[in-house]
This record gives sequence, structure tokens and C-alpha cells, in this order.
Amino acid sequence: MAESPREANSSLMACSLGLLRIRVKRGVNLAVRDVRSSDPYVVVKMGKQKLKTRVIKKDVNPEWNEDLTLSVMDPSVPIKLTVYDHDTFTKDDKMGEAEFDIRPYVEALKQDFEDIPSGTTISRVQPCRTNCLSEESAIMWVDGKVVQNLCLRLKNVECGELEIQLNWIDLPGSKGV
Repeated sequence: MAESPREANSSLMACSLGLLRIRVKRGVNLAVRDVRSSDPYVVVKMGKQKLKTRVIKKDVNPEWNEDLTLSVMDPSVPIKLTVYDHDTFTKDDKMGEAEFDIRPYVEALKQDFEDIPSGTTISRVQPCRTNCLSEESAIMWVDGKVVQNLCLRLKNVECGELEIQLNWIDLPGSKGV
């Protein structure tokens, strides 16, 4: 007998550690792919999950401030962001990509923060060859939540950065971190 959608959903929740909300804040100095500008959007992938932001017309410094939420089963699976230029009549052009590891963030979630003030830096992730960080990234305790801001340098493109923020959502019925 096949699982009902509710049963399938609850077994998915039981495998999930929780939800990762990725706020795609903005792009900075993105590559020009049309005549003088681009129509960028971002695709976020983790394993088989794939989400995308809306298209911002004619802007190489777009502000999305859009939340995309992934279910995290395995924190060792990297998250890949790809920026595309939306084209009406031809295939969308790639405008670079970045990949990042959420393990430092997930490790920070396991700590006890009961008595520390909001705004405290829990840990820092340094830019290196194995990540796409363009500057140091702080994991912080802010208003009762663990938050990480990242500025990612896009690869395989002449220029461009993406600013994102990570937030964790505990799910009732999930394994937790």
C-alpha cells in the first residue's frame, strides 16, 4: 500500500534535522550578460532540492531579500548557488556560482546560548580555497537565534558576489541537530 502524503511528509520530517532558511539578500557587481545590464535570479541546490528567487530586471546590484527554505537531512552536503541572467528568447546565461558548507553553522547550533547577550559572535569562518567566502563570516547569537551572514565570491565568472544569511528552523518531529 502506498504512503499517504501526510505519512510521506512525516517520515521525511523524521529524517530531517530541521529547516535551513537562506535569505538571499543581494548581488554585488554581478556580470553584465545583456547589452548594458542583466536580469539576474539565483538557484539554490542542496542534494535533490532546488529553489529559485524571482528575477530582478536590468540590475547588476539586485536586492532580493528573499527567503528560500531547505530541509536538511545531511549537513555534510554542500549548498550550491548559481546566478543566471533571465533571457526571454534564448537559454538563460550563467553568471557564476558559489558553494558553501553548512557544517560550521550546524556545529554552532549545538551549543547552549542561554546566558549570552544578543549580538555575541559564536564562531568565525575564514575565507580559504575550499570555500567561496570573500570575507570572514561570523556565526552569531541574535535575538534568540543562531545567524550566519556570508558574502560569497562567484566562481567561473569575471566578477560578482552574493550576500546571504542563514537561519535555522527546528521542526516538530524532526531529529534536530
